[in-house]
Amino acid sequence: MTQSAVAGAASKMRTVLEDTQPQYTLVLGEDAVVMNSLIGSTLRLAYRQQINCVHCGRLTKKSFSQGYCYPCFQRLAQCDSCIVSPEKCHYFAGTCREPEWGEKHCMVDHVVYLANSSGVKVGITRGTQLPTRWIDQGAVAALPIFRVSTRQQSGLVESVYKSHVADKTSWQAMLKGPPPEYDLAARGEELAQICQPEIEALQQRFGLQAIQPLTGGQVQRIDYPVVEYPSKVKSFNLDKNPLAEGTLMGIKGQYLIFDTGVINIRKYGGYHLEISSPAL
Repeated sequence: MTQSAVAGAASKMRTVLEDTQPQYTLVLGEDAVVMNSLIGSTLRLAYRQQINCVHCGRLTKKSFSQGYCYPCFQRLAQCDSCIVSPEKCHYFAGTCREPEWGEKHCMVDHVVYLANSSGVKVGITRGTQLPTRWIDQGAVAALPIFRVSTRQQSGLVESVYKSHVADKTSWQAMLKGPPPEYDLAARGEELAQICQPEIEALQQRFGLQAIQPLTGGQVQRIDYPVVEYPSKVKSFNLDKNPLAEGTLMGIKGQYLIFDTGVINIRKYGGYHLEISSPAL
């Protein structure tokens, strides 16, 4: 059977939530491949031994922070440690690497949420990134619990909550199947009571309008297009073996799930990849 191919520099998959199911599009340079329709077909993903920085386009031998060359990794605000630990934001200290970028991305409303990915966790994201953020981490259910005025404040609220609930997803557990069901609304009420004194202290520090609890919201359910989950999670590493292939069994988070292993597309930002399949 003839194999059609599409190639280019990879970006994380674009997602759109239709009702409760994510629709995935793999972006390769100027081309895009609708992935949901390929589930159940054989698929070949090959690394073409070229990486270009996702920011400046510079050719680089090694990718840093999911697609950046080393100079950009060292220079850009979006690669600073406060992106991973937003409570450490140093914008107001006058030491932000790129103040204008910080104003656009960090000095804006953020949402603190509870999600069920590999279990209940707390997380944060810009208000404009929902439900994309939930899909990217493989959450099957999510519920916003606070709206805050800045990224730093979202990190401080998250820090209060992560003393009582996880703040990370176990990607191996997430890829083995749906997690146990939890009542996120009830868990949210329980955590709100436990964390109330520390949240009130943050409200006194930043103002009531800056940190607003969200009540009465609806839990967003997400059903991933997966035919079969792996019993044992084996991850492809394109730096060691430039080929991932097999039958595509499903997609969850930013992972393609083959019958032969899984691959995190987000990890390979800037990598030149070629995808081929009889179903293309």
